[in-house]
Amino acid sequence: MVGEERFTEGQAFDYGIDSHKLIYHIERVYKWWKGEDIYPIYIEAAPAGGCNQRCIFCGLDYTGHRPSFIDFRCWERFTQEAKEKGVKSILLSGEGEPLLNKDIDKFVESAYQNGLDVAIATNGVLFTSPLCEKCLPYLTWLRISLDAGSPDVYSLVHRVDKKEFNTVVHNVATAVKYKRANNYQVTIGIQFLLLKENYEDVEKATVLAKEIGVDYFSVKPYSKHPLSINNAGTEIDYSKWIGLEEKLVKYNSSLFKVIFRKNAMMRRLREKPYQRCLGLPFWAYINSYGEVYPCSTFLGLKEYCMGNIHQESFSQIWEGEKRKRIMKRIAEMDARKCRELCRLDEINAYLWRLKNPPPHVNFI
Repeated sequence: MVGEERFTEGQAFDYGIDSHKLIYHIERVYKWWKGEDIYPIYIEAAPAGGCNQRCIFCGLDYTGHRPSFIDFRCWERFTQEAKEKGVKSILLSGEGEPLLNKDIDKFVESAYQNGLDVAIATNGVLFTSPLCEKCLPYLTWLRISLDAGSPDVYSLVHRVDKKEFNTVVHNVATAVKYKRANNYQVTIGIQFLLLKENYEDVEKATVLAKEIGVDYFSVKPYSKHPLSINNAGTEIDYSKWIGLEEKLVKYNSSLFKVIFRKNAMMRRLREKPYQRCLGLPFWAYINSYGEVYPCSTFLGLKEYCMGNIHQESFSQIWEGEKRKRIMKRIAEMDARKCRELCRLDEINAYLWRLKNPPPHVNFI
């Protein structure tokens, strides 16, 4: 099978999904530590604001899923400048379904051609064969939210017709075939957001993911956006489900990895080990209108919008006085009261330790 040489039995290839990767960007971290104003390593962008599903767990349901799109010509300019300023990667995801943007393949290729690592997180319904051909050669990774192992549960969780489950499974299988046939290096994964509505389906979904041939199957906990309407997972005690890991990892092989995000689940049981959000300089969020925010937690709060890439260059926004005022304001906030299990959680814990080292650090 093409690509079998990528992993060996027992090799740890969890992609750092349940941790952080700033340790691989020491130079940027050192500049930050010295107090320099740095450009982000990673940007999440929303090519589209609408969505073709209404998942019960949607963290951004409050946006109304309005049909808004980033202009591709603007995107080309932005990706070129982003690379020049030191940005290394872009995830096409955001508050909508990215594949709804008719130019999504051009978004991917443009980012790649400008020297950026590019990835897509999608529900997979629209990732048909033509998009496989156009996108897979340029993607670093592709992640599909499946969240079920059967049509009935999929329909319940994603609030769509049952037949869409088979559509997504077919599309993922097609993507895997294209990858293997062309020896593409893209990593393809399936994500499962663990909820009371679908937890009994998780093993079935694991088996299905392995049969399809994806590289990994990730099981993650729910994280509520402060402005979100739904409460799909706020009352879940994930400590009761930790034992699922032992049941699922038995499906691991040299080609397939179950990534059970136990670390994230357990973090819900303890207070954040940091008091301030320090990770924002390393990341940025661009919504489907082209507005730049410090992160998705502040999405929709206009007082935290730093600028718009349709109207200004990225450097004008990032180096502008408005961003400096916003970052200063956030720096004074108590991060312990911010979003639970946010994507910067592990990064903040790491950076907090750098700025506030514990005793005896010289005894290495």
